[in-house]
Amino acid sequence: MIHLHYWPTPNGHKITLFLEETGLPYTLHPVNIGAGEQFAPDFLKIAPNNRMPAIVDDAPADGGEPISIFESGAILLYLAEKTGRFLAPDLRTRFEQTQWLMWQMGGLGPMLGQNHHFNRYAPEKIPYAIDRYVKETNRLYGVLDRRLEGREYIAGEYSIADMAAYPWIVPHEAQGQNLADFPNVQRWFEAIRTRPATERAYTVGETVSAGGGEMTDEMRRNLFGQTAGSGRG
Repeated sequence: MIHLHYWPTPNGHKITLFLEETGLPYTLHPVNIGAGEQFAPDFLKIAPNNRMPAIVDDAPADGGEPISIFESGAILLYLAEKTGRFLAPDLRTRFEQTQWLMWQMGGLGPMLGQNHHFNRYAPEKIPYAIDRYVKETNRLYGVLDRRLEGREYIAGEYSIADMAAYPWIVPHEAQGQNLADFPNVQRWFEAIRTRPATERAYTVGETVSAGGGEMTDEMRRNLFGQTAGSGRG
């Protein structure tokens, strides 16, 4: 059984996308990041970076003790190896998929995350920061659009590379992007959006999240005001 410590953010959605595609049994453990649950001592034992998602697999392939994994990209790689799904067996395609997974982890996610922060959550609007990250978001959309020209998915068949990137494109309007400007991304996005497993994964998120509402000072501190001492009690 996979124990998934989760909140419905783009990084959290990556893992439910995979689990719903494969039907791998899992138990959901919500981690309300706005309430600071990512600093709970038991959670930090499996996710020392105080970020979700994280998983605990109590039936690893080696038959040993339960194994915990943090970082969404590492989790996707682990689950792909465990199931033999969504990561190509041949060397060249596998590393095509892996390098685009790393592109998402090192570029698409962090840059779009800054876009979200300065556009939606920062207590004051800083025009330079907003412009900087909206432009970088646009550049990265362009990279993805060029990659998808003549390809159905990012690298070979539908893979963990697509699962990693898709949730970050979902809030494209809030990022100041028009999918019509990126026709290859738009086609790819719609193909993934309408997959039954994608619909199930996002339904899971809707059942967990408390929904919208105004961000409080406490939520802002838990999400954006962390230091080395955060969560030490």
